[in-house]
Amino acid sequence: METNGSSSNSNESQPSGGSNNSSTEKPNEKEIFVNHAEIAWHEKRREWVGDQSQRSRRTPREPIMSWTTTYEDLLLSTEPFQQPIPLAEMVDFLVDIWNEEGLYD
Repeated sequence: METNGSSSNSNESQPSGGSNNSSTEKPNEKEIFVNHAEIAWHEKRREWVGDQSQRSRRTPREPIMSWTTTYEDLLLSTEPFQQPIPLAEMVDFLVDIWNEEGLYD
């Protein structure tokens, strides 16, 4: 029987509004939202991309592929390239080809 009495005492100490909302206790303080997912995303991106301030600023180099290279030249050739072609250069090449053929809007 005493357990009922102790629980009724704890109910009496709560406000009569029913919910215990901290904003009613301190109306001038606003709760600050922290987006933990965004913080984690930026940290993961920094791991992948690296610190941009630490990178040396390189001057753009000459492209490895000739400007006159065609898509057919790449497909018909069985010889390896003299140097590895950077991904950005290959993407630019393919986008140009696809634009010319109307495959890329």
